[in-house]
Amino acid sequence: MQTKQTTNEGLKRAYLITITADEIADKVDAEIKKIAPQVKMPGFRPGKVPANLVKKMHGEQLHAQTLNDTIRESVDSLIKDEDLRPAMQPAISLGEGYEEGKDAEVTVELEVLPTVEAPNTDDLKLEKLVVPVTDEQIEEAIGGIAGQNKSYKDAAKSKKAADGNQVIIDFVGKIDGEPFEGGAAEDAPLVLGSNTFIPGFEDQLVGVKTGDEKTITVTFPEDYQADHLAGKEATFDVTVKAVKVETDTKIDDDFAKQLGLDSLEKLQEIMKGQLEQQTAGLTRTQMKRSLLDQLAAGHDFEVPAGMVDAEFEQIWAQLQQEASKEENPEEALKQIEAEKDDYKTIAERRVRLGLLLSEIGQANGVEVTSQEMQMLIQQAAQQYREEDRERFMQYIQQEPMAAAQLRAPLYEDKVVDFLFDKAEVTEREVTVEELQAAIEADEEAEVEAAKKAPKKKAPAKKKAPAKKAAAKKADEKKPAAKKAPAKKAAPKKEAAKKAPAKKPAAKKAPAKKPAAKKAPAKKK
Repeated sequence: MQTKQTTNEGLKRAYLITITADEIADKVDAEIKKIAPQVKMPGFRPGKVPANLVKKMHGEQLHAQTLNDTIRESVDSLIKDEDLRPAMQPAISLGEGYEEGKDAEVTVELEVLPTVEAPNTDDLKLEKLVVPVTDEQIEEAIGGIAGQNKSYKDAAKSKKAADGNQVIIDFVGKIDGEPFEGGAAEDAPLVLGSNTFIPGFEDQLVGVKTGDEKTITVTFPEDYQADHLAGKEATFDVTVKAVKVETDTKIDDDFAKQLGLDSLEKLQEIMKGQLEQQTAGLTRTQMKRSLLDQLAAGHDFEVPAGMVDAEFEQIWAQLQQEASKEENPEEALKQIEAEKDDYKTIAERRVRLGLLLSEIGQANGVEVTSQEMQMLIQQAAQQYREEDRERFMQYIQQEPMAAAQLRAPLYEDKVVDFLFDKAEVTEREVTVEELQAAIEADEEAEVEAAKKAPKKKAPAKKKAPAKKAAAKKADEKKPAAKKAPAKKAAPKKEAAKKAPAKKPAAKKAPAKKPAAKKAPAKKK
């Protein structure tokens, strides 16, 4: 094998590897000798098939596999011998016109990571903007839970049902005078105005009293999931067993116990933690940006274009996805298109910062443990079909670049946490609005800083492989500042529950479920 460098410009490298025909042929012959004892052929005893017949039968396949293996080994040797640190997977191509019996000329093109000096981190100072949780916010959040756990009490028998009241009913559904499967229920609770039954069902029960019997007529939606009911007119014979009115929910220890907790104090503690968590992501984003700004100051060096392109593609894909969800997607897409160059400069800045963080992590012994890596692989595998998960896990274990890409976000977070612990941190209480404004100001500053940063080249000095590919966008994404409180702190009380199975007009049944097992759904 012969290797010749053909390009050495900035961070770009290119090589021509020549693998002689004799070298390939020798490896093919060695492989034939290896598998010959296992080949079976009529007229020959096991293991006695001549090598020339084995080559005739399997030579083409063995040659292709041997060539691929030899190219891969040659590239690995090149990277090791030249002490290269690839920024991304090298581009490898076999020369045109290659055929068996000729030398194989293989072109290898790649970008290498720049030499980066670890910045001084001894004098880091950070301000942590904290949003305190007030008693009023906790009470409001618990009130929201109480509103989702409504209870009802019997009204006077003369009470006429109105929207917001609950009726307890028996019913039998019929089409063309014949009952249909899944169209009957007893003691079914239904809150009028909740729109849990098909259109027209609840409206016709407004004004009924306890003991009333009524026949109502409705038409199932055309897109109803049960094909034999879709678009058909049906009647329901309804008997009103009770009319109930909502009762005020007293927020006390008993209420907390209904949610599976020991006391109201415990519920308040849980809600406070949830509310604090809602702004914790914003606080971390603000601190991280402040940290990165300090690290970026005075560190300008050439970064691999391929890494910048990959980072930009991630940013751009997310922006396009978010724009598609706007009220006017076309206008939103035009706006981000007008700012495309700004996002490219942001991508370059993030790659540069990612390389700085990598250098800091290596200099200070920050590592992702094998146990943490295994958890990452298992989590990533969950996005694939069950039958493909094992293959994905094998791929990650066999491809160092893929493993590095998977490891990168966690590694960066660990380096950032290391720097947070090392920095002198002062806290300042702010409102959610002030925290949001600080982050938005940082976003604008990030663009300006990226625009002003000069592009300096660093010598392509060799170093140990970096563990971080690029500054990922995970912490840059803004979580909602005023996220709604969690719907429950513990298992919900069964009050006001929706119509059980075999009701004629309850919520939409999951796909492929028979109508008898689920209630007919409300039209969307």
